[in-house]
Amino acid sequence: MRVHPQTILLAGALGLGTLLAATGHAGADERVSFTTDVQPILTKLGCNMGTCHGAQYGKGGFKLSLRGFDDAWDYKEIVRGAFGRRVYLGDPATSLLLQKPTVAVPHEGGRRLIKDSWAYQTLHRWLSQGAHGPDPKDHKLKSLVVTPAESILQPGQQVQVVAKAVYEDGFEEPIANKAGFDCTGTSIAEVDGAGLVTAKGKGETVVMVRYLGTVAVSRIIVPHGTPNGLDQFARNNYIDDLWVAKWRKIGLSPSVLCDDAEFFRRIHLSTISTLPSPADVKAFLTDPSPNKREKAIDAVLSRPEYVDAWAYKWGDLLLNSRRSIQKKGMWSLHNWLRASFRDNKPMDKFADELITAVGSPYANGPANFYGMGYSEEWTASTAQVFMGVRLQCAKCHNHPYENILQSDYYSMLAFFARVGKKGSQEFGLAGGDTVIYVGEGGEVGHPRTGAILKPKPPGGPVLDDPIDRRRALVGWLVRSDDLTYARNLANRYWGYYMGRGLVNPIDDVRVTNPASNPELLDALAKDLVEHHYDIKHLMRTIMRSHVYQLTAVSTSESRVDSDNTYCTHFQPRRLSAEQLLDAVDFACGTQEKFRELPLGYRAIALPDPDYASDFLDAFGRPRRAVPCECERSGSPTMTQALLMMSGGLINRKVADGQGRIAKLIKANTPPEQAVDELFLGTLSRPPSPEERNDALAELKTAASLKEGLEDLLWTMLNTREFQFNH
Repeated sequence: MRVHPQTILLAGALGLGTLLAATGHAGADERVSFTTDVQPILTKLGCNMGTCHGAQYGKGGFKLSLRGFDDAWDYKEIVRGAFGRRVYLGDPATSLLLQKPTVAVPHEGGRRLIKDSWAYQTLHRWLSQGAHGPDPKDHKLKSLVVTPAESILQPGQQVQVVAKAVYEDGFEEPIANKAGFDCTGTSIAEVDGAGLVTAKGKGETVVMVRYLGTVAVSRIIVPHGTPNGLDQFARNNYIDDLWVAKWRKIGLSPSVLCDDAEFFRRIHLSTISTLPSPADVKAFLTDPSPNKREKAIDAVLSRPEYVDAWAYKWGDLLLNSRRSIQKKGMWSLHNWLRASFRDNKPMDKFADELITAVGSPYANGPANFYGMGYSEEWTASTAQVFMGVRLQCAKCHNHPYENILQSDYYSMLAFFARVGKKGSQEFGLAGGDTVIYVGEGGEVGHPRTGAILKPKPPGGPVLDDPIDRRRALVGWLVRSDDLTYARNLANRYWGYYMGRGLVNPIDDVRVTNPASNPELLDALAKDLVEHHYDIKHLMRTIMRSHVYQLTAVSTSESRVDSDNTYCTHFQPRRLSAEQLLDAVDFACGTQEKFRELPLGYRAIALPDPDYASDFLDAFGRPRRAVPCECERSGSPTMTQALLMMSGGLINRKVADGQGRIAKLIKANTPPEQAVDELFLGTLSRPPSPEERNDALAELKTAASLKEGLEDLLWTMLNTREFQFNH
């Protein structure tokens, strides 16, 4: 069945059946394919959706595979299920397959099919031709081409999204009559069943086109207005160039540059999860150098706390915990992470050592990646941590909304089919050690068909290695044409610094979740590869951009970008649980004591989450059970507010006999100087004249200077300015 794309627009008015007959494309002699014709029709009509017959147990005694991922099952259910009652080849029009959706007989799902339509006629022809099943000779989809890739519209304007299927044998056809069209943001644009898009409100969305388990998108932009001041926007590097181009398209203007104190505090919290010292703040603020921000960036990247912060972050991602890999394994992996970031190990080598690890997890830190679970866990973790892809859904069926097939999951699993674990007595009979090894055999079969699947990453080619398949996977990850691993790193670190990934969530990369600025994501990834996966180079590039240095205060224009999808301002975000506890200690001049560790061990330096702390748990510390950024909770709770306002930990630290205030009192520090010290130690800035005068006035009314300073410190600890990176 071939229909010229321009004729699709007439379908709504004439009815597809009438239209095809009128244009000479009735195709009465063409053989109808169950795979490329019938299944797409059932999907487009919604018959095999999760709310209908594609549900776990089907509906009304009729069960189809979700979105038609299992042709053999569906064919059997339609033609032979219910004792063959659903089809009647002697008189196709009386088949329940046609009578139910046309409500010729009662149908709980209502009318889904109109007789004067191409879909009805095609199903009728399929029955008339003998209801042939899936055929190995059917066209195999190679790619789904959707045009235009991007459209900029005004409210009320329309654009036709054209979808074309390209098959492996070279055959091509327009598929507006078979593909499903959906829009993710219906308040911005709507799309009809033939792909005609109508712009409604301002913003950006995508039209998703689905056909045979493959998804492609067309981006729709309805500008917010005419941006102002972009020609004058200072551009420090390519990041700024690409955001200016995006702001022109979306019609947004950025906020102004942040002040020096905001910038200095921001780079410390973003890079080393640590507040700057009062002395460093004062030195930076009084530095007259025109390039002092660049110097400060280089200095913070060289701080020893850098190792603590990023070893902890990657410990989260790699699920480093004694509960899963024993205490020896936990320390082994933690020490390897610390050494890696201390040496600024290139991130391609970092991934290689982890993914291809063998040997004793106690002796070889990266081998602990395989100490947790077995091949299924390794598959999911590798895809999510190193590719940013959530594969778990495809374990049981094709992803319902994405280009991830069930076969993709098991093809990825094949990389780890020959990796095994066995007991070891290297550390004694009771040592509990294991050895990770690569065996000579091991294959993965498709759970439905039983076919042996070759190792292949989702969206990638078949890969193999005669000794260790994982080596082929790593080689593709770090050198693939689409920069899979580099794009994942670029997106993650952009999210860590900006509070939101270019693809958001940052570990959910897929076609239907496109980047807010795809050109920038590609540029960051390419830059990272060109600099040999030097992660500090990536961090330095982000921090040097004007975009990163924008104020967190949004203007009337940037306020439209409330979730900061387009980086028109800096997105304030609450300090992590570990950052906040360390910041409280720093502000109060105290040290938290963790069991089994010496006094002075900071929260961001802990090797795993198995150190008791009600404070850290209340503020969302993850348990390292799943390799997902979502495990860390950033949601505010009443418990958190109460802990900060009246919790024993805060009161104890504020009034500590060896703390900051006690030392100020012991040194007979003048009130004016004490106030400045508290502001610098908490908010990383000196007080304004008004703030200083108000604080001094309150100190005069206090029962003692000590009590007054404690009240002032407690107040600042409970401000958003202290508790947020801004």
